[in-house]
Amino acid sequence: MADFPVRISFKNMDHSDALENAVQEKIDTMAKHFDRISECAVVIEAPHKHGHKSRIYQVRITMGVPGTKIAVNKGHANKDQSHEDPYIAVRDAFNAATRQLEDFSRKIRGDVKAHVAS
Repeated sequence: MADFPVRISFKNMDHSDALENAVQEKIDTMAKHFDRISECAVVIEAPHKHGHKSRIYQVRITMGVPGTKIAVNKGHANKDQSHEDPYIAVRDAFNAATRQLEDFSRKIRGDVKAHVAS
């Protein structure tokens, strides 16, 4: 279990214990690999029903790490039909968050060289 504040919320949709548990598992997995996360907020949003033939879920993740925040926003704008399944939208958002955390970790370890202006 993550030892930092976690907030999981649902917008324009009913709360789902199963989906919340899936999100919590993703957070716990990230916490095992990245011990510098200080907080995490996840919003899973379904679009308003009017005019939409399909429901493409949007997932927003915001994580606090030393000196900054990492933010991921996957969903509506991407029009990815696979995101009609909220579990796939969550998976893709956490994959993107993991990549950002890996980049952040490399940066603080000094593994990323800064670009030199010419």
